[in-house]
Amino acid sequence: MVLVSACLCGINCKYNGKNNLDTEVMRTLDKEKIIPICPEQLGGLTTPRQPHEIKNGTGKDVLKGMARLISINGDNSTDKFIRGAFETYNICKNFNVSFAVLKSKSPSCGCGKIYDGTFSNTLIDGNGVTAQLLIDNNIKIINECDYRLRFNTDKL
Repeated sequence: MVLVSACLCGINCKYNGKNNLDTEVMRTLDKEKIIPICPEQLGGLTTPRQPHEIKNGTGKDVLKGMARLISINGDNSTDKFIRGAFETYNICKNFNVSFAVLKSKSPSCGCGKIYDGTFSNTLIDGNGVTAQLLIDNNIKIINECDYRLRFNTDKL
């Protein structure tokens, strides 16, 4: 089983009520059993919702209690992002998921690069909260961009 960010599957769960359907990723996963997830919805956030970024750190810092998830309006939703990360991890445990394709740059799913918390479209090195929790628990993750590149050059 492969865990996939629900927005990549075409499910309208993005902050703006839309999706990030990635037909190439979905085509390459067509023979796999996939579990679409949206950690932000699992944590109790609505769709649509205000965009959020991690302020003063990365997902690792959020999980250590050293950074927060703040909306563009200044609302603190840290607890919901953490809850969604743990709900996602529970799904992985219950279904023996060891691999996930997650949405790049997201404060939940981003892996490798995320926005810096200033809402200025500036990227920093780091992972979103859910991505970090999965990594910390030995679940292999990759974002959709790297997945497309890797799938074209070698089998996962």
